[in-house]
Amino acid sequence: MSTDPDCLFCKIVAGKIPSRKVYEDDEILAFHDINPWAPVHFLMIPKAHIPSMAQLAPEHEALMGRMMLLAPRLALQEGCRPYPEGGFRLFTNTGADSRQEVHHLHIHVTGGPRPWLRG
Repeated sequence: MSTDPDCLFCKIVAGKIPSRKVYEDDEILAFHDINPWAPVHFLMIPKAHIPSMAQLAPEHEALMGRMMLLAPRLALQEGCRPYPEGGFRLFTNTGADSRQEVHHLHIHVTGGPRPWLRG
């Protein structure tokens, strides 16, 4: 598994920086956002260091599929109301134009009662 010793999220994966975990397996880590802007706000990351969506390759297809299937289950677990009355939002920032701050692929999962601070 590739890692970047200077990457904040790689340090979280390695246990060098604490996090409030939502989920963990061999390939995926989900943890609460340190600065949430919705009642439910956590991040899902691959444990392998992938800088952004722009660096995804065919070998990441199964991993990304697992993350997409896992997101709804974790959103409900963390307090989002069920579809269709409730729901959640998934988004990822890619590169400087989208204001990506940490260059390790991460998917924000947000939800909960409106109004949110953003979004």
